[in-house]
Amino acid sequence: MRRLYFAAFVVLIVSLPILGLTPVSAQAQGKALIISSLEKYVPMGYATQVESYLISAGYQVTFVKDTDVTINFLTTQLNKYDLIIWRTNVYSWDHTTYWYVGETSKTATLQAYAADFAAGLIDNTNGILGVSEGFFRRHFTSGSLSNVKLAILISSSSFSIAMVLLNAGVKSIIDYYGSFSLTFDMIDYVTRLVVKYLASGVTVKDSVWNTISRFLNQRMEDPLDSSYLPPIWWMGDSTLTIK
Repeated sequence: MRRLYFAAFVVLIVSLPILGLTPVSAQAQGKALIISSLEKYVPMGYATQVESYLISAGYQVTFVKDTDVTINFLTTQLNKYDLIIWRTNVYSWDHTTYWYVGETSKTATLQAYAADFAAGLIDNTNGILGVSEGFFRRHFTSGSLSNVKLAILISSSSFSIAMVLLNAGVKSIIDYYGSFSLTFDMIDYVTRLVVKYLASGVTVKDSVWNTISRFLNQRMEDPLDSSYLPPIWWMGDSTLTIK
């Protein structure tokens, strides 16, 4: 009788794949990070949709904003994520361009990064800390971001820091060029379109180009109106997909 039960058990185990009952193994989720350094002042449009697209693509999404975006966070945590979206903007001071971090000026931070402050790589003129291209070059050295597959940099003039992040190991970058205001909602709409394409399995290159094409093919009601061309492009591996 025991032999009979054992034989039946063996037959059941062998039959599992045939019956479509193969034991399911947990698949590791990708990790996505959305940083909105100026969320309190210019909230990120379509943020809920962007998060939803990333979740549908199998990502666990973390949203960090305003004062929670610290210099220490930027320098120690980014390489823990597969995909990063950073939404901020720039300002100029003493002939240097700075990107807002989100963290406000505090004595502890000033002391911890005293050398960077002295060299003009960090600025606290506006109360919210800003970091320069030189700051990125100093802290993101070759290989320091090798785990990051894709970074989307939503900011005026993000091309210069995109180059630094590529050299630090990021596989592919979608960046914005020129100067614009985050209050112009079209920028967030463009980002939403790009992420939607990416989440469906489209490559970086085609996600950007499909988004641009939607505007190129748009017909204006007034022939004198100029069509909007999203100031967005890609760098690095154009064939990369996030799924």
